[in-house]
Amino acid sequence: MDCKLSREELSAYLDAELDGAELQQVQAHLDQCASCRAALAQLEVLQDQLQVDATHYAAPAYLRHRIHAALHDNRPPLPAARPRRWSWAWINLGLAAGATTAFAVTLSLYLAQPSQDDLAERELVASHFRALMPEHLADVASTDQHTVKPWFAGKLDYSPPVHDLATQGYPLIGGRLDYLQQRPVAALAYRHRLHIINLYVWPQTAQHDGTPHAAAHQGFHLLRWTQDGMQYAAVSDIAAPDLQDFSRRLQAAQAQSAQ
Repeated sequence: MDCKLSREELSAYLDAELDGAELQQVQAHLDQCASCRAALAQLEVLQDQLQVDATHYAAPAYLRHRIHAALHDNRPPLPAARPRRWSWAWINLGLAAGATTAFAVTLSLYLAQPSQDDLAERELVASHFRALMPEHLADVASTDQHTVKPWFAGKLDYSPPVHDLATQGYPLIGGRLDYLQQRPVAALAYRHRLHIINLYVWPQTAQHDGTPHAAAHQGFHLLRWTQDGMQYAAVSDIAAPDLQDFSRRLQAAQAQSAQ
C-alpha cells in the first residue's frame, strides 16, 4: 500500500469503518510510514477539537414538525388493535427506565470527551511527527546555545531558555518556531544517541514550579513540567528513564543559570 492510498483511507481507519483485510493493510503501512502516522495524529487532534469546540445547533420546531409529518405519511398502516389500558405502575416504570437510559447515554458521551491535557499531548505528538520529516527539525541549525537563543528574538513575545547539554549526552541540534495551543512557541531539538528529543517551551501563567507529568501516546514518551514561569514539554521515542534524566539535567542547568 502506498501513501496516497493509505491517506485516502485514514478517515475510515480512524472511524473504524474498514473491514479486516483493509484494516490490516492500513495498520501495516502505518507501522512502517512515519509520514502517514503524522497525518493520522493530525486527524485525531482535529477530531478531538471538533468534539470539544464545534457548535451544535438544535433543529427548529417547524423542521422537526415537517420530518415527523413526512415519516407519518410514509409509514404503512397498522392493523387495527384493541385499545390497551396501561396501569400507572407500568407507566412509571417506563419513565424510570427512560430516564436511566438517558442518564447512561449522557454519562458515556461525557466520559468519551478527551480532556484538555489529552488534547495537548496529542497535539505535541503530532508536532513531533512533523518535525521528524526531512528539513522540518530546525529553522536555525546550531549546537551553540548563544546562536539559537538570539534567533528567537523578534519572532516570539518571550525569550525561551536555551541550554546545550552536549557534555551530558544530550547535544543541542537547533531550534524552530512551532504552533501549539493556538500560539507560536519555541521548539528546541536535542539528540541522544540515535534518538531525537523535541523540547517545547512557552510562558506559563502559574507562578510555582510544577511536578513533572509523564504520559505516552502512539509509542512516544512525553514529559511536561513548569519552571521559572515557563512550561516545558519534551517528546521522544527514547526510554522513559532517559527522558526523565534529560528533564533533570535541563532543570539543573536552568536553575544554575537563574542564580
